[in-house]
Amino acid sequence: MYLSATSSSFTIYIHTQYLFINSISSTTHKQHKQTNNKEIKNMATEVVVHQHASIGNSVNHSCCKTGPGYATPLEAMSGPKESLIYVTCVYTGTGKEKPDFLGTVDVDPASKTYSQVIHRMPMPNIGDELHHSGWNACSSCFGDSSTSRRFLVLPALVSGRIYAVDTLKDPRAPTLHKAVEPADITGKTGLAFPHTAHCLASGDIMVSCLGDKDGKAEGNGFLLLDQNFNVKGRWEKPGHSPLFGYDYWYQPRHKTMISTSWGAPAAFTKGFNLQDVSDGLYGRHLHVYSWPEGELKQTIDLGPDGLLPLEIRFLHDPTKDTGFVGCALSSNMVRFFKTSDGSWSHEVAMSVKPVKVQNWILLEMPGLITDFLISLDDRFLYFVNWLHGDIRQYNIVDPTSPVLVGQVWVGGLFQKGSPVVAENEDGTTYQVDVPQVKGHRLLGGPQMIQLSLDGKRLYVTNSLFSKWDKQFYPEVVEKGSHMLQIDVNNETGGLSINPEFYVDFGAEPDGPCLAHEMRYPGGDCTSDIWI
Repeated sequence: MYLSATSSSFTIYIHTQYLFINSISSTTHKQHKQTNNKEIKNMATEVVVHQHASIGNSVNHSCCKTGPGYATPLEAMSGPKESLIYVTCVYTGTGKEKPDFLGTVDVDPASKTYSQVIHRMPMPNIGDELHHSGWNACSSCFGDSSTSRRFLVLPALVSGRIYAVDTLKDPRAPTLHKAVEPADITGKTGLAFPHTAHCLASGDIMVSCLGDKDGKAEGNGFLLLDQNFNVKGRWEKPGHSPLFGYDYWYQPRHKTMISTSWGAPAAFTKGFNLQDVSDGLYGRHLHVYSWPEGELKQTIDLGPDGLLPLEIRFLHDPTKDTGFVGCALSSNMVRFFKTSDGSWSHEVAMSVKPVKVQNWILLEMPGLITDFLISLDDRFLYFVNWLHGDIRQYNIVDPTSPVLVGQVWVGGLFQKGSPVVAENEDGTTYQVDVPQVKGHRLLGGPQMIQLSLDGKRLYVTNSLFSKWDKQFYPEVVEKGSHMLQIDVNNETGGLSINPEFYVDFGAEPDGPCLAHEMRYPGGDCTSDIWI
């Protein structure tokens, strides 16, 4: 059951995708258990050859001088307005033998080069697949006056390299500082397929890795780099690796880190195949660790409501013991929270119903929640539906009772002009009206998002992962990505497209490329953690 958005002869012997997902969940759960048992045995034998390391002590050099970032999330909201944004740009998987690059985009409305790529820093290798990014230091280091937010950390998901990029010398034109080679990482830790990088108060950098060099999920875990980007070892205790890897977030005042589960690299790097879900090659669990010790304390099975839990965020207030995770395939936002006995539980907080469709590969189309974020004041949560094509804004002042307050359509598979049509309950059909921006039709669906510090502007790109882009939105691979800006009403709610902002990655000098994650030079709501 390999899904291809261009397959016309695809046949499926189920009534809906939703029923299929539920029918495979029990099989998946059993195989997760088997995987976990194998993993523990494997790790027991790997301890001899793999380095493990602990997080260094946090440093507070002065109560007067401060380090990078902001003292509190609310203080960050009063930070300077963004004028630049860094974007990971990908040629890997597009058929072009060009290196991926870090693009600098001008987002200052008063600038002559507004909404343009003003600098490109190519990687020294071909075939990396740049994906997510992080910093060497952020607000978790606010008390350390000896450090600065200087290096942007770029894990290359496919090649396994990790690049450190100097943004301090010239923020408009970053330069390569160092490359951590995959042989060094795998040779010392067994880890590969690096994904999420977070800075730690100790000055160390921790990177989630999704498997071993052969793409097996059993080899996944967490890599520690020191402040000079030297490999220290694996963070988690021996035998305490998660079932699958992807994203993570830590909340030090609750002495907890929680990680999520995408799937085995050997599966997702080939494209999405529903049979791989049935075969237990994708995740549905959260992994709760002691922080900073790295002991796996609890594994939470999200069940069929939580298939492919990807991005995870605690509330920014470091005293809070709750947060959310976006479960892509189930198209649910799940809230996790600490219980009275100190364990962690969960509940479905927001749901996107699958849409009945015609002329697609399934009879129903999930929203596919692939990214979300929380405003720095913990008032609003934003998420995307990559396949449906909309961005949603929820009021989460009461995290137990989110309220939808904003929605905007910026693409999707059943927009007007597409061969796919959505179907109402009465059998009538419809398509969504998606406006053009600066004369451009909006291809693909909203994928990565980034919010301005003041919460008034939301930036959006439309590439997920090259293999999946080619499968579901081949036109994006052919013609290139774009970046949009969404104007946000952060008082009562509301989203609208800025008609004057459109970054065209289809017009790149080396040909159309794919645009993924975005970062401001001064940090943002998905990079900074407060302690």
